[in-house]
Amino acid sequence: MILVTGATGTIGSEVVRQLAARGEKVRALSRDPAKARVPSGVETVPGHHRDRASVEAAMADVEAAFLVGVFGPDDAEHDRGLVAAARAAGGTPSGGVRRIVKLSSIGTGDPELGVFATWHMPGEEAVRDSGLEWTVLRPSSFASNTLNWAAAIREGTPAPNMMGDGRQGVVDPRDVAEIAVAALLDPRHAGRTYTLTGPETLSAHEQAAVLGEVLGRAVPLHDLSPEERREQLLAAGLGETYADSLMAAARFIQEGGNDIVTEDVPEVLGRPARTYRQWAEDHRDAFAPAG
Repeated sequence: MILVTGATGTIGSEVVRQLAARGEKVRALSRDPAKARVPSGVETVPGHHRDRASVEAAMADVEAAFLVGVFGPDDAEHDRGLVAAARAAGGTPSGGVRRIVKLSSIGTGDPELGVFATWHMPGEEAVRDSGLEWTVLRPSSFASNTLNWAAAIREGTPAPNMMGDGRQGVVDPRDVAEIAVAALLDPRHAGRTYTLTGPETLSAHEQAAVLGEVLGRAVPLHDLSPEERREQLLAAGLGETYADSLMAAARFIQEGGNDIVTEDVPEVLGRPARTYRQWAEDHRDAFAPAG
């Protein structure tokens, strides 16, 4: 049995889908199992990364776990808690959890990135000290982040750009999930930290140009000023600490700090990483006008 936390999120849902397609036994942790859309045969259980008791219950009879425990700056304790729950389950008579894969983020531990770089550090440290087989995944910006432009594209208005002209090694979430699946199933990935990028770095405007070519219409962007960025983050309900962390991350990207391509995706998968254009072509319907 493989437990997937964050099972309805961008990466977790794809990990569930790919594992199920391979015929693996999968348990999906979800806040609301009744509403979770999972493949046939996948077991859903109620739980949340901040509810330690629910995570411990979900770990029963599990051999491997995909851990998603950071959604903001206040999740360090809960991220460590996921690892502690896996360790506790690893001591059961039936054998229990022996392998964990943690979803982290590119730039973790980089002092130039500021506070954002510390969000995943406690969880990564707990993973490496767990005594279990572990793999850490540090993906770059997801291609799917541009789904945030969909409403503006449908309305024909400029989509908001928070990253200026900063280039990033935009990665397809399907590639990240495929590597997570490989690490969950194959002990050869134990002890590895993979930094996952696409095959090229792109700015937001370059992504918009590619998306426009795929859709057959222009995708204009509105470059937000620092003041506009912060205002939007606070309006979205994020606290000042959270907003300031994301502002610092945006500056880091704008100044070229995430202009990185690695070979970890092709090394693990034995094929080139998917391009942003491939992702856009496969998801063009998400940007289509309603009706």
